[in-house]
Amino acid sequence: MTGANSPNTFLAIEGLSKRFGPFQALAGIDLAIARGEFVCFLGPSGCGKTTLLRMIAGLDRQDTGRIRLGGVDVSTAPPAERDFGIVFQSYALFPNLTVAENVAYGLVNRRMKRDRIRARAAELLALVGLDDQARKYPVQLSGGQQQRVALARALATSPSLLLLDEPLSALDAKVRVRLREEIRQLQKRLGITTIMVTHDQEEALAMADRVVVMRSGGIEQVGTPQEIYRAPATAFVADFIGAMTFLDATVSAEGALRVGAVDLVCEGGRGFVPGSPVRLGFRPEEIRVGNVAPTDVNAVEVRVRSLEFLGSFYRARLEPSRDLGGPLVADVSANLRGDLGLAEGQYLHVSLPPGALKAFPVAPAA
Repeated sequence: MTGANSPNTFLAIEGLSKRFGPFQALAGIDLAIARGEFVCFLGPSGCGKTTLLRMIAGLDRQDTGRIRLGGVDVSTAPPAERDFGIVFQSYALFPNLTVAENVAYGLVNRRMKRDRIRARAAELLALVGLDDQARKYPVQLSGGQQQRVALARALATSPSLLLLDEPLSALDAKVRVRLREEIRQLQKRLGITTIMVTHDQEEALAMADRVVVMRSGGIEQVGTPQEIYRAPATAFVADFIGAMTFLDATVSAEGALRVGAVDLVCEGGRGFVPGSPVRLGFRPEEIRVGNVAPTDVNAVEVRVRSLEFLGSFYRARLEPSRDLGGPLVADVSANLRGDLGLAEGQYLHVSLPPGALKAFPVAPAA
C-alpha cells in the first residue's frame, strides 16, 4: 500500500480528527493516496466519509492532524489554495448561466482571456460529450447531462485533485451505471487523482482502484475492490460489501470449526485458540450446489425452502437437515437451476468450500 512518505504519494493524511460537539466525526485517520489513483470512500451514513472529503477540500477544518497535497502541507490552507475541483450530488449549476458559461465560471474568475476561456469550455464540453449543448441552460438538460456539466466545470482549471461527493446518487439506475463508466474512463484518460464519496458498494467496486471502508469515524479496511470483497478484514466489512451469511461457531481445532451440530473445515479459521467463539461468514455464490456427495468435505444436506428469481440467477434459501444455527443462502445460475431441476421442497447436498469460509473474532460483551 502507498505509504505517507512514498515518492508516489500525492495526498497524505496523518492523524486527522474532528468533533462536532460531543460527536466524534473522525478519529485519527491515516491514509496515503498515490498520484493518478481513483479512491472511493465507502460506508454507511454518518461514518465520516463526507466529513473527510470536506477536510481534504478545506471546507471544514480538522481539530488535529495534517494534510499534505503534492508534498505541500495544506492543513490550514483555504480551499482556493488546495488545487482541486469538486462535484456535488446536487450539481450546483448556476441556472441563469448557459452550459458553456457554467463550465467557464472558474476561468472567468481567474481573469483568463476571453478567447482562451471559450476554447477551454468548448474543449471540456467535447470531452464530456456535450459540445452540442453549449448554449442551453441547465433546466433544459437531463440529470445525467447536468452532472456532466458539473464534471466539466470541476476540470476547467486543470486541478491536480478531483473530489466527487456522491455525484451519481440523484440519478436513476441506468443513467448511474452509464455515467460511472464514463467518469472512470475520463479519469483514466486524464490521469487525475480522484476521490469519490459513495454509500453504494457496487459503485465503489466498479470504479475504484482502492476502496476505503469507513465506520464510526474510522477506517475499517483499505484495499482493492477484489481484496475488500474476497478478503474482508472484519465482519463489518464482510457484511457491508455484498451479501454474506453469518453463523455462530466455535473453534474446535486449528482450521476446524463446530457450527451447531456440524464440524467444518475452515481455512479462514486458522490462528484462533481452540474453544474461541467466532462468527463464520460466507457468500451466497461460494456455496457449491450440484454434484455434491454426502462424503465431500463440508457437505451438508439441505431442503430448498424457497427460490427467488433475480434475473440471471436464483437466490435459494436452504434449511439444513442438521442444526447449523441458521439457514443458508445460495446463489444459483439460471442454467444450473434448470440442469439440476431445482425446486422448492427438494432435498440435496451442498458443500461449503473450506477456502471460502471466513472466521471473524467475536467482540467481547460491553
